[in-house]
Amino acid sequence: MTAFTPLNRRSFLKTAAAGLSAAAVLGRAGRALAAEPINFATWSAGVDTVKSHIAAFEAKTGVKVNYTNSPWAQYRETMITRFIGKAPIDTLWVSDSWLPEWADAGWIAPVDQYKTLVDNSDVDQFCVDSMTYKGKQYGNTYYSDYMAFIYNADMLDKAGIKAPPATWAEVVDQAKIIKDKGLAQWPVLISMAQESWLIEFMTAMVYSSGGRFTDDNGNAVMQDPANGAGPALRWLVDAVQKHKILSPSCVETGELAVLKAFSSGDNAFGLIPKYRLRTLNDPAQSKLAGNARIALMPKGEKGSNATVGWMRFYGMTPRAQADAERAADTVKLMEWFGGRADGEYKFQKMLFKDVGSGFGQKSLFNDPEIRAGYAAYGDVDLIGKQQSLARKKDVVTPWFGEWNDVNGTAWQQAIMGKASVEQALNTSAAKWTELKKQS
Repeated sequence: MTAFTPLNRRSFLKTAAAGLSAAAVLGRAGRALAAEPINFATWSAGVDTVKSHIAAFEAKTGVKVNYTNSPWAQYRETMITRFIGKAPIDTLWVSDSWLPEWADAGWIAPVDQYKTLVDNSDVDQFCVDSMTYKGKQYGNTYYSDYMAFIYNADMLDKAGIKAPPATWAEVVDQAKIIKDKGLAQWPVLISMAQESWLIEFMTAMVYSSGGRFTDDNGNAVMQDPANGAGPALRWLVDAVQKHKILSPSCVETGELAVLKAFSSGDNAFGLIPKYRLRTLNDPAQSKLAGNARIALMPKGEKGSNATVGWMRFYGMTPRAQADAERAADTVKLMEWFGGRADGEYKFQKMLFKDVGSGFGQKSLFNDPEIRAGYAAYGDVDLIGKQQSLARKKDVVTPWFGEWNDVNGTAWQQAIMGKASVEQALNTSAAKWTELKKQS
């Protein structure tokens, strides 16, 4: 999920130099007391699990940790306020979508000099890419996930369909069969509402259709008929306007509403974050339990099974790096959480068991406990294969928030038949190019 409430970036970047100067002053002062704690900030997720792992770290190392958390919905703004106010922060959870903004402002620092944090031999490439900005790595992995294609196995069976669709064309064909048999009015569920998830839904379809929003130099190609977002947007427009397999209300239906609707068992196919598979197969939460299955992302005519992945990571501040002792202790804490603790991925497994969170470490797909956990509600090998095909978003830039609103509206206008696919993508590309020049 990409949470980025647009702020006036030009105004808050003016505070960056002041923040860096403060970090330098703190560095010269050094750590007044050996027992001064490491300041660790997160959003309010798995709080008891985090506290438990902190207690184990403190017992193991003797290093004290000052832990604070705030709700996800307010976290980004809270942290920006704390950065500007020069609050003591050493390590913190960071969304991949905020990396350019926070790095350019000097609020987080590269960690390439700390070899344990940049040992990526067991980390999925999209996670490494998502933590890298201007050639430098800014942290280690907290958790990761990706957009999945999930189907209702019971409904396909009732329709006489032997296997899930392998292409987006087959999604249309199978959805029409299901609709014609009266099994579902709207066989397909895809959220196109203007909310933080929207870019992930779009990007999964663009990637699997063989397209991109931007090229390797960050220039807009979304409007390019051969390499852009056209085939994905055209599929959505046709699904609503021509085939009538996707409800026009998709532009008002958020991710959580899609989850609830799919849980009812009244739909056949959905683009849904992979971690929701656990909920969909929980009898206490879903009528679809036992029948929600994952398939590889359908391919477009010139596409692949690629999907979009996202991740969150442990970032490190200039304040932490300004003092050698504090930096060393902060690295230990980051490794304890984002890497190995006592030689194993303890925190990653704790989160998976507690809430089903994904992870960026490839070897965990072979861990017996992880495999047993996934087996209760999904095909662990297929889940791992799709994760290996995940790619980072290609629109994560300092101007993403400003562009995202324009892009979302443009797609919605096309889906509702108020603009052509070409007009929508030209509008999106023009805004991207304008903001890129301004930056």
